[in-house]
Amino acid sequence: MQYSVRYIVGFAAAVCVVCALAVSVSAVALKDLQLVNKQLDQQKNVLSVSGLVESTRGLSSEQVEQLFSDSIRARVIVLETGEYDESIDATTFDQRKAAKDPATSVAAPENKSKVRRLPTHALIYEVMDGDRVSRVILPIEGMGLWSTLYGYIALSGDDVNTVQGITYYDQKETAGLGGEVENPRWKALWPGRRVFDARWQPVITVKKGRAGSPEEDPHSVDGLSGATLTSNGVTNMLRFWMGDTGFGPFLASYRAAKGI
Repeated sequence: MQYSVRYIVGFAAAVCVVCALAVSVSAVALKDLQLVNKQLDQQKNVLSVSGLVESTRGLSSEQVEQLFSDSIRARVIVLETGEYDESIDATTFDQRKAAKDPATSVAAPENKSKVRRLPTHALIYEVMDGDRVSRVILPIEGMGLWSTLYGYIALSGDDVNTVQGITYYDQKETAGLGGEVENPRWKALWPGRRVFDARWQPVITVKKGRAGSPEEDPHSVDGLSGATLTSNGVTNMLRFWMGDTGFGPFLASYRAAKGI
């Protein structure tokens, strides 16, 4: 049986309309679930460097949400001044989205980490031990070899200098090489390292080869074997985000409030 061109075109158009409607309905119906899953994933990533659990594996979504709610305080800051901005809801603020919107971001100065835009506001986390802030968790991002790496670094709440943990949750580096930023053994080398020198300048370095112990070589971490460019990328992003154009003003304000 042969069909006319009009029939074929009409049938194809009808199929396209039906499929488009089905996709649209599914997207709307699943939007709330997607948002919940996105928030849950973010909470897991923060908890992974919080020191509250060794791993989020095996925890139910209810346990993750409860642990986060009980011990983590999310806060929005003005990146340029470091001041807290309580007018923005930290539970719904999306820093990565804000950084892409010209209305909520500014062009970043030229930098080795290849960060193009800076959000006017940033989302930070404080790990609470009663009324005491035990850790400050800051989002970091920057270019590696093939991709932009997104992660978090946790600093001691006592001096916001001593590293307590680091994690990367979104990266597309080469597996077995730059992808080792997610290796627990490499991440275990970070606690005890110091980000800043005596003048509060960020000097933390992922060096080529092996670093000494935190006591002997406090500002260095072992490089990733066979992944020099990714290692350099980690160094660049940490120095950028801990510097004056990143979280430097916030950390300076935090230190001043604690009398450091």
